[in-house]
Amino acid sequence: MVKRVVIVGAGPSGVLLAHYLLRRDERYDVEIYERRSDPQTVPFSSARTFPLVLNQRGMTALSKVEGILAAVKAVSLESTGSLNHQKKGKTQFLPKQKPILILDRRRLVVTLLKMLTRQYSSDRALRGSPWEHRLKIHFNHQCKHIDFEAKTVTFENAAVNSPGEVTVNYDLLIGADGARSRVREQFLSTNQFELETKYVPSAYKPIFLPAENVTSLKAGYIHTWRGSDGISAILVHDVDGLMSGTVNFPRENNPIVNFSTKEQVWQFFREHFPEIAELLPESEVEAFLNRPISTILTIRCNRYHHGDSVLLIGDAAHATSPSLGQGCNAAFEDVAFFDKLLDEYSNNIAEALKQFTLRRKPDAHALVELSDYAFPLSGKLLFLEFFIRLRTAQFMHQLFPRYFSPSLFQLLSETTVPYSEILNSHKGWISRVKQANEKLLERQ
Repeated sequence: MVKRVVIVGAGPSGVLLAHYLLRRDERYDVEIYERRSDPQTVPFSSARTFPLVLNQRGMTALSKVEGILAAVKAVSLESTGSLNHQKKGKTQFLPKQKPILILDRRRLVVTLLKMLTRQYSSDRALRGSPWEHRLKIHFNHQCKHIDFEAKTVTFENAAVNSPGEVTVNYDLLIGADGARSRVREQFLSTNQFELETKYVPSAYKPIFLPAENVTSLKAGYIHTWRGSDGISAILVHDVDGLMSGTVNFPRENNPIVNFSTKEQVWQFFREHFPEIAELLPESEVEAFLNRPISTILTIRCNRYHHGDSVLLIGDAAHATSPSLGQGCNAAFEDVAFFDKLLDEYSNNIAEALKQFTLRRKPDAHALVELSDYAFPLSGKLLFLEFFIRLRTAQFMHQLFPRYFSPSLFQLLSETTVPYSEILNSHKGWISRVKQANEKLLERQ
């Protein structure tokens, strides 16, 4: 019998999961509900979001559905390493053995949606074709109420011309609705569900530089800067030449919360990131001043499923700090992992859900720990040691791959080694960084 799957959230992981399910021999009909409007209808220039990094984990998951990885590469830039900008114009290059992909989140979602609707959407399928009822996507629908017992979800239609509520039944409900998941919130009403939420010590504001201003910063690299007192910045090129990224600073006692003039913004960039200050147009200075400060929530759950019919994936299950660029990659890995379980248990959803929690949780919890403590927030000596460790591990592994493991960051981005194994093999370093970071936060 065909199962009805309701996916809450049309972000990267929700849409990729629809691809995976719909290719499974007509066993699943999929409905996606998204609270935002259709990103395909909004001009990119007015809806740009933030850059994502896709590494070996994410690309491996994309490659399992024909054509997707090639389509994503077509709207991405390849990066072969990072350039850390230091004082007096000096730079430090950290190469990658395997290139990563950099692209805007919205561009990724639009690419996945276009491929999905082209192949499966009821709006495009001929009446009477196998795909006629297999996929429906509803934008401007906010999740309002979930009844796990009745297996129903109620959405409020926020579209201007058709307000109202709609209630749908499901055989399988997927919460792919982000760190502040409405589906996960309903788990709190169930027995023995444990949830830990924590704000990352850093907050951020996005920054965008026009293509004509950034010719001095080489494309194909991740550009990073470290200021004083936990202040940092990261910028990457997009396929259209634009550079985008974030300026990061302590969430508590942050230095920009009281900025009220453009001159204060100019002075901040001149002091901490002089190379960026030279590239900032006045329009971006004003936009930066008026943008809200964003905070980041990390999530740990003791389980990702409820009964035989509900599953959390991606940020809804294990939101992490963006410091390692693993969030989207881990979410895509969730999708491939669940698909593997459906194969292993012959589409027995109840067993696949139970095994997802049992077998994915150690890696998800390890990812949160790695994202929080793989990278020192401050401390010149510890930061110097970080670079020495990184370059030494890369060099020795390249010379003697049988005897020396790749560096921590190579393992994360250039392999699919489970996060729990990576954490276990780098416990000493993680413990030292954790102690140093916690001492820094106590002093702030």
